[in-house]
Amino acid sequence: MKLYYKAGACSLASHIVLEETGLPYETEAVDLKTKVTASGADFMQINAKGYVPALVLDTGELLTEGPAILQYLADRVPEKKLVPADGTLERYRLQSWLTFIGTELHRSCTPFFSPASGDAWKAAAMANLERRLDYTNGELAGKAYLLGDGFSVADAYLFTVLSWMPYVKIDLSRWSNLTAFQARVAARPAVQAALKAEGLA
Repeated sequence: MKLYYKAGACSLASHIVLEETGLPYETEAVDLKTKVTASGADFMQINAKGYVPALVLDTGELLTEGPAILQYLADRVPEKKLVPADGTLERYRLQSWLTFIGTELHRSCTPFFSPASGDAWKAAAMANLERRLDYTNGELAGKAYLLGDGFSVADAYLFTVLSWMPYVKIDLSRWSNLTAFQARVAARPAVQAALKAEGLA
């Protein structure tokens, strides 16, 4: 498999989960401004959406969208328990978290990375982010990870989005459960390997 990524972007979650699975893979960085990959390929010819993550499977087929990639990878190695079993209520809870992280946390960061964003949009996004971080902090009370004691793909995604908070100018120290979560996830060998590979550690 081959993961197309941008260092520190949402594709980091997929990179972390690839490391967690132990499956063989390679990576190639993408310049999202020019849409050119590290080897000089036209990324738009690989993924017409033009953004990361994009995962080329062993079959040559392309899979896009982080939550789909995360679940696909985890289902390849059920013994790792990176996702609850398909069809269980816990699996739907995982999907609920993936959706929440994607639409409420990830999406709310968009204005802070876009030069076209106005102050009103940023202010609204900031207020939404702070409310959602309050909620997430509360949900992590007494738990090591989002679903309880076991690390899941949703934790890789949350870790990735929370790592953007310094750029958004949000001090995570206000939320003790979130800061403890970040430290816990950052200490995982797979996370360290992915961060190092992307030049982030």
